[in-house]
Amino acid sequence: MDAERIDARVRELFARPSEEAPYLAAVFVDPCELSFRTFENIVPLDRLFTDTPLAFELTRPVELATGAYSFSLQLPAAARTCLERLDALNLYVPPLNSGSRGGERFIFHSALLAEALTAAVGRAAPQEVREGFSHVNPVFRCNRFEPGDTNFHRHRDTPYYDAERKHVSRYTVLLYLTGGSAAPALDLTGGAALADIEPFTCVIFDQRYEHEGAPYLDGRKVFLRTELVFTEPELTHDPEIGALFSKACYWTGESVFAPELARHADAYYNQVAAAHWSGLTAGTDPEPFVHKHFRSVHFVTNGYDFWFTRSDTLSLAECAAIALLDYFNCKLGDTAFRTLCQSEVVEADNAVWIPAYLRARHSESALLPVDKSLLFPVSEDPDVSGCCPFHSYETFDSTRDAEIVDLYVQAQDFAMAHVMPAPIVMLGEDVLLDPAKFLIEGNAIHVLGKESLTPVNFAACWNAGGVPQNYIDVAATVGVAHFLVPPILFSETDGCHHLQFDFFRNSWMVKHQQATVPVPMVQRGIFDDDDDWPWVAAVDRSLIPDGESPRWWAENPESARELSDTFTEYEEYFDEEDDD
Repeated sequence: MDAERIDARVRELFARPSEEAPYLAAVFVDPCELSFRTFENIVPLDRLFTDTPLAFELTRPVELATGAYSFSLQLPAAARTCLERLDALNLYVPPLNSGSRGGERFIFHSALLAEALTAAVGRAAPQEVREGFSHVNPVFRCNRFEPGDTNFHRHRDTPYYDAERKHVSRYTVLLYLTGGSAAPALDLTGGAALADIEPFTCVIFDQRYEHEGAPYLDGRKVFLRTELVFTEPELTHDPEIGALFSKACYWTGESVFAPELARHADAYYNQVAAAHWSGLTAGTDPEPFVHKHFRSVHFVTNGYDFWFTRSDTLSLAECAAIALLDYFNCKLGDTAFRTLCQSEVVEADNAVWIPAYLRARHSESALLPVDKSLLFPVSEDPDVSGCCPFHSYETFDSTRDAEIVDLYVQAQDFAMAHVMPAPIVMLGEDVLLDPAKFLIEGNAIHVLGKESLTPVNFAACWNAGGVPQNYIDVAATVGVAHFLVPPILFSETDGCHHLQFDFFRNSWMVKHQQATVPVPMVQRGIFDDDDDWPWVAAVDRSLIPDGESPRWWAENPESARELSDTFTEYEEYFDEEDDD
């Protein structure tokens, strides 16, 4: 990652993995904490191209097959050297799906490189390729194969898709940085096969093609892979494709710990890629499921469907909460949800076995309901007859000082605005559920959370005895999980709650935020350190607007109340919805 994103106080403690790109720092991630569908690092490399002239020209295209073309890339010597340096960065890692492909790769982002290629494609590509063309995807895969490495087995590339901008990729772009021969080096099923490739050959082909690549016989094979992105305002949606893609992403994460799931994830990705062009066809292999045991709850999932036993103590809202914790791999305290579960992979032809399997494993409630208002007791009435610690040393009562009480109420407003709308809160590893935030209508569970936050600001000063902010300490640190997700569909079948997470519908953008919120309390005693604001120091930095001081909440007495008003308006809206 870019070292500038690391706190300057500890930045120099991090290793620099590449002499050629010293601004990159190596960081290490526990795979148990990976969540959703991000499993490979995208390295920022725009700096590599900043001072390099990227005047690219593609030669006249050679048609290899229908929807497949070959070009030679003409570029200045400095740009050629810059691209060749990518191999020397030594950022390669084995791919996550190494069982189905050989070699190594790293993924990087460069808007500058994409812009240069976008201009070249716009000038040289055939008319059928330029129709609706928007840009080259700025995310590139840099692949390296040595002679003797395993082939990149036959597959289809999963199209890039951005529902908000109506963008989809239709053509894959391969830019070969090295030349060589193989039998063949690139094989488009039903199209062309390239045995000899010259350095800086660019191949563009329709993503409907299945293809396979082999290492060169006579040297290192290095190539970049990206795609041409098009504007497609008339795209339709098939929920079954979304469901299969959801399963593929889920199995990608689970395969880190159960490698046998990798082949299923690959098969699903290929099915999805083909379905974008010709509709979904059924797979022939047995389907994988995973049985998970979280505390006193057993459930079975495939990443899209979640099954729970119906019981008197296990509510539908709790089933939805556990499915969310699992899908997003939320942290309970310092522990990822995935590590708190016992997991067992089961392969079966269908799901008919699941109800009996779960009935044989008793489940009961594992998430306690919570009254979040108990975290925020009403403050003491201010005693206006007192003064600051300097003038009232022996009689000073911090819990009744007017300035401290006012700051305490502001701090409560801030914390309440984040805690009260949360459907799930965590006190350490204790998970607490607010059933009121799981609204069940028909066959859908709506998960209510907070809307986007309004920027808020805050300060004050005293003489001896410190400042009022010193007296606002942390009573408890509460983890909150807010989910902006589409409704969770459910049905009741054979004694089971069957939940379905359709997170990939075109009309939905999925967001997930998790943070810890300190609940304030007033300290007794006298504190004389103006720089020690304990509650402020405990506020999760993700809740502070970019560029603001950690003490931003104390600079304007009305700021925290504005945030609280946002929450109040949100509550009133849903109260009106309930009345209707």
